[in-house]
Amino acid sequence: MANGLKEIRKKISSVNNTKKTTRAMKLVSTSKLKKAEEMARRARAFADKLNEVFYDMMQRIKHSGLNNLDSKYFHDTDSHDVKIVDIVFVTADKGLCGGFNSITMKEVLRLRNEYQQKGITARFRCVGKKGNAFFAFNNIKLEDSITDLSSVPNYERSSDFIGAAVNDFLEGKTHEVIIIHNGFKNLISQELKSVKILPLVPDLSNVKDDNVADVLNISPEDEETTILDELAKKYVEYNMYYALVDSLAAEHSARMQAMDAATNNATELVRSLTISYNKARQEAITTELVEINAGVEAMK
Repeated sequence: MANGLKEIRKKISSVNNTKKTTRAMKLVSTSKLKKAEEMARRARAFADKLNEVFYDMMQRIKHSGLNNLDSKYFHDTDSHDVKIVDIVFVTADKGLCGGFNSITMKEVLRLRNEYQQKGITARFRCVGKKGNAFFAFNNIKLEDSITDLSSVPNYERSSDFIGAAVNDFLEGKTHEVIIIHNGFKNLISQELKSVKILPLVPDLSNVKDDNVADVLNISPEDEETTILDELAKKYVEYNMYYALVDSLAAEHSARMQAMDAATNNATELVRSLTISYNKARQEAITTELVEINAGVEAMK
């Protein structure tokens, strides 16, 4: 019985130590989440301004009568034939964040099966150690991969990474580029996001001829295709960067929840073990008293 009590005490001590670790990790994730959320907010503000400039450019093109876009970044949806698709997906470099990575992996595999049924070839470009390890374990070929980027988003490195997919698209090796990531929704939930970044399909029918802000000044004689290509390039690059920032905030949110759940489970386990320990201890004391009483009775 003494050995049983000792084992329970060891378990209680071990769970309490684990509880301290998970509580500390939750506090760290909470702190990092605040920074990542602010970073995502600033990135979103810049993305909104970039979109504003982009659509301002489209307005001026329509106003100038330049409706025929001679740019490889743009395609007409009716004539666009898709045979090969690049799927760029973002996962975490670290674990202990619940189902954060598995949700992204399931969506990637779902798209893979969907494209296979349509006779479309899907190629994969992975950001993050977890996605890389998952695809290596399942013997699925990755066209390209990069690590230590999702945990520390960097615009230059993300631009270089997505640049390879963009070059393949411009050279006609692929026909679509999609970015998939698990994004930040709020403190307690994440939102899976899938965005087709290439080809860009301008909807000039929704562009008005109203007076626009003097963000850009072009005329029919200007190289409108060059300007559009540069804007389109920035648009694609920043979509990649924003996916990283948004994913990082969601990762910290998921890890904070996972560590909170682990801490609560540890608390419940300690309570259960303590009850078991007290019962076992009470049984041991009762047994000893019975034995003492039996000995006393035997001596009479």
